[in-house]
Amino acid sequence: MESQSNMTIGTTVQLHVDFDTALAKVVAALKTEGFGVLTEIDVKDTFKKKLDVDLRPYRILGACNPPLAYRSISAVPEVGLLLPCNVIVYQASENVVEVSLVDPLVMLGVLQNPELQEVAQEAGARLKRVAQALSSGS
Repeated sequence: MESQSNMTIGTTVQLHVDFDTALAKVVAALKTEGFGVLTEIDVKDTFKKKLDVDLRPYRILGACNPPLAYRSISAVPEVGLLLPCNVIVYQASENVVEVSLVDPLVMLGVLQNPELQEVAQEAGARLKRVAQALSSGS
């Protein structure tokens, strides 16, 4: 069974599948809501190469919805410092992969711009639907 919880900067969903399956589900759910993955950072691999330490599987995905990003950057060019929307996928325990999705309202709220608030609300609604889809096992 999948579960979902809220934290202060985003939403976390637990998936009871292997890491690669979870990663594929996340990318597919993001795509359904109009997000592409612009960047993918393999933190486990990076830490091994740079620090010679072992870490559980951990990926940071930079998700972008181009129309929303365009509206944001058109309104406030500096918003690029807060983009893309980050999603993390990591092995929490042997049978649990956690997926955390940032809350765009929290990220873009630091700029106090009404146009950005509107975009952040739309992006947030889309990311909540991603979390719901993952929670329901879709």
